[in-house]
Amino acid sequence: MKSQNINNEDEKIIENNKLSIGEALIPVIALVGMLAFNVLGVYGDDALSGSNQFVLLLGAAVAGIVGYFNKVSYKTMVEEVSQNIKSTTGAILILLMVGALAGTWLVSGIIPTMIYYGLDILNPTIFLAACVIICAVISVATGSSWTTSATVGIALIGIAGALGIDAGMTAGAVLSGSYFGDKLSPMSDTTNLAPAMAGTDLFTHIKYMSYTTVPTIVVTLIVFVIIGFVSGGEGVADVTQYQEAIDGTFNTSPLLFVVPILVIAMIIKKVSPLIALLLGTLLAGIAALIFQPDLVLAVSGLEEWNGVSAYKGIMNAITVDVAIDPVTENTAIAEKLGGLFESGGMEGMLGTIWLIICAMVFGGVMDAIGALAAISRALLNIFHSVFGLFTSTVISCLAINVTASDQYLALVVPGKMYADAYRKKGLAPENLSRTLEDSGTVTSVLIPWNTCGAYQSTTLGVSVADYALFAIFNWLSPFMTLVFAAFNIKIRQLKDKYSGKTEVVA
Repeated sequence: MKSQNINNEDEKIIENNKLSIGEALIPVIALVGMLAFNVLGVYGDDALSGSNQFVLLLGAAVAGIVGYFNKVSYKTMVEEVSQNIKSTTGAILILLMVGALAGTWLVSGIIPTMIYYGLDILNPTIFLAACVIICAVISVATGSSWTTSATVGIALIGIAGALGIDAGMTAGAVLSGSYFGDKLSPMSDTTNLAPAMAGTDLFTHIKYMSYTTVPTIVVTLIVFVIIGFVSGGEGVADVTQYQEAIDGTFNTSPLLFVVPILVIAMIIKKVSPLIALLLGTLLAGIAALIFQPDLVLAVSGLEEWNGVSAYKGIMNAITVDVAIDPVTENTAIAEKLGGLFESGGMEGMLGTIWLIICAMVFGGVMDAIGALAAISRALLNIFHSVFGLFTSTVISCLAINVTASDQYLALVVPGKMYADAYRKKGLAPENLSRTLEDSGTVTSVLIPWNTCGAYQSTTLGVSVADYALFAIFNWLSPFMTLVFAAFNIKIRQLKDKYSGKTEVVA
C-alpha cells in the first residue's frame, strides 16, 4: 500500500500469558472514550490539529501502566515503540515528498492544467464513476493507492470542486478505485504480505480474492452511477468560466502532462515511489521555470527575476504554504479556485507525521504488553464455526487497525495467529489471505489516526469523517467476505483437513 519493502521475518507477535483480555481492553476503552470526548465534546473537526495526538499518547500511557502491572519492562515498551516508529520511516518520507510534489505541481501549472482539460472530458453525471475507474486502472498499474491519490487523486478533487461535486464523495470514489487496484496488483506490498502470512502463493491469492473484490467494486460503481444521476453537480454551465479563470492564471499546455506520465511510468517500472516522487518534484520545478516564470517570481516574494528569485520560488513551493490568486472578476469562481490553488508543501505534512508518530507510540506499547495478541486470541476462542472463524478474523483486523494504527500489523497479527485454526477447520490458506485483505488492508483508510487514514485525508484535503461514508468499496469489502462465508460461496477446502498439505478442492 505504501510501497515499502516488508521483511516478513522481522514481524513478530509478542505474547503475554499473564495479560487477561479484560486488561488488554483497558487501553482501548480508555482511548476510545478520550477520543470521543475530545472530538465530539470539545474540538470537533479541529481535533487532528494536535489534541488527538496527545490523546493517543495518553492512551499509550494507560497501556504502559497495564504493562507495568503485568511485569512488562519500560525498556521492552520503548524498544517496541522504537521499532514501530522505525517501520513508518518510508511512509514519513513519502508524505514529505507528496507535500513537495503537490507544491511544485501547483506552481508549475500541472494540476491546474489537469483540471482545465478534465473539465472538458468528465461530465458531472459520470464523474464519480469515472473517478473509480481511472484510479483503479492506475493503482493496478502502480501497485500503490498512495501514489494514485497523490497524483490523479489530487487533480480529480480539483475537477470536482469546479463541477460543484462534493469533495467527500469524490475522495470516496478516488479511494474506492485506488484500493481496488491496490488489492489486485501483484506489485502491491499488502497483496504480497497477506498470502505470505496465510501460507499460500501470490497468484492463487489474487485469483481467490477477485471473487469478493469484483462484486464489491461492481456494487460501488452502481452506487456512484446512481449518485451521479441524482446529483450531477452544477453541470456544464460554469465550466467555461472556470477554464477562462484557470487559463488567465496559468499558462496551460498539454506538454505539462509529460511530468505526471513520467512519474506513473517510473512507478510501473518498479522505481521506488520515493525516488519517483522526488524526480516528479524536480521535473515540475523545471516546468515551473519554463511555463510559469511570473508565478515563480510571485511565490518567491522578490521583485526581480533572476537566479535567486527562481531558486527561492521553487524552494518555497516545495517546502512551505503557497497560495495563488485566480485571475477572474467572478468572485464566486475566484473563491472556489482559490481553495484549489493552495498547497502546504512539506510543511503542510508535519501535522500528519505528528499524528502517525503518536499513533505508533500507542500501537507499540499495545504490542509490547501483549495486548494485540490477547485480543486476537480471545476472538479466536469465541467463535467455533467456520463462519465464526471468518467473523473473528474480520473483527481482529478491524480491531488492530484501530489499536495498532497500522495496516501491516492488521495483516501480520491475525495472519500468524489464525493460520493453524483455518487449517484445522479444513480451510485452504487462501481463505485467510483473502479475508485479511478484505478486512485489514481496505479499512485502514477509514480510521483517522491510522497511517493510511492520516495520509489520505491530508493528501486529498478531505477529512476521514467527510469521505468515510463514500469510500464504499472500503467498508463494503468486509461485509462481502462475510456474505461469501455465510453462504459457503468459494470457500476452498483442504483435501485432508489435518494433514497440513496445501492440496485443495474448490
